This record gives sequence, structure tokens and C-alpha cells, in this order.
Amino acid sequence: MATKLYVGNLTYATTEEAIKTAFSAIGEIESVSLITDKRSGESKGFAFVEMSNEADAASAIEQLNGTELDGRAMNVSEARPREERR
Repeated sequence: MATKLYVGNLTYATTEEAIKTAFSAIGEIESVSLITDKRSGESKGFAFVEMSNEADAASAIEQLNGTELDGRAMNVSEARPREERR
């Protein structure tokens, strides 16, 4: 079962490809979703990565949290469920 991770504190110039490269060194990736502003299309500075299994996700959190990507220290944690908006 895939495990979704939150990846924060990214630069606005960070690409999905750079995120894939960093996480694929840890394990198999199901998907990468870089969150962008609907109007401008620019990155919001965070992304979600789905790892193929829980072991790879735990390794990614342990090995990548606090490491630099494009000059900024990433925050990597397990994604929380989305809250309902009014």
C-alpha cells in the first residue's frame, strides 16, 4: 500500500523531477505532486510524494528530513488527511 509524504520548505524553483531524483534514491515512487497556485501556476513551496510501501516511506523521512534540496532544508513527514473546508 502506498504511503503519502508531505515535503515542505521547497524553493519556488524546485521541480517535480528534482524531487523524484531525491526520493528515488531511497525507494520506489508511485507519484510526485508539486502543489502550484491556481492563478499564477507558480509553486507554493511544498509537494506530496507517494512511496510504494511503508518501509520506503519511513526510510525517506529518516534520511531526507532536514537535508538540502536546491539550497533549502526539506521538511519530510507523513501526510495528514485533508481537512474539510467550508
